[in-house]
Amino acid sequence: MDHDHMHGGDMGGMASPPMSMNGTGGMMHRHKMMMHMTFFWGMNAEVLFSGWPGTSTKMYALSLVFVFALAILVEWLSGTHLIREGTNNVAAGMIQTMMHAIRVGLAYMVMLAVMSFNAGVFLAALAGHTLGFFVFGSRVFKKKAGSPSYQKTSDLPPMSC
Repeated sequence: MDHDHMHGGDMGGMASPPMSMNGTGGMMHRHKMMMHMTFFWGMNAEVLFSGWPGTSTKMYALSLVFVFALAILVEWLSGTHLIREGTNNVAAGMIQTMMHAIRVGLAYMVMLAVMSFNAGVFLAALAGHTLGFFVFGSRVFKKKAGSPSYQKTSDLPPMSC
């Protein structure tokens, strides 16, 4: 089978870019931005928003801190206990629902940031989740070391992906 014919021939196995007609009857090429599909190192990445962080070292560092903080916030929401005993069930259910929506939204933002395939962003998210779990989810900082296993440790059920 002739693979050159299927993939545009002279482009070394790559398909030629799509073309469209311009107003004068001539052809013009549409340029598509390439997205990384493997992890890469470097500061030239788009994290969450088009054009952010750009090529600035400071903005890249800010994006790493932002992803790190988002991951910690997800873990805090996963381990927090804000609803007091005796709270009305409807009010408690509304609070739980809002906390769940916020937690899932933030978790999806972290996931989308990681999907930039930038290794630094991945490591920032991993470090944020790790530190957040250590502080808010593990037994290290629990007030009652000998608390019974049936006691509720969070207002929200565990995350399931």
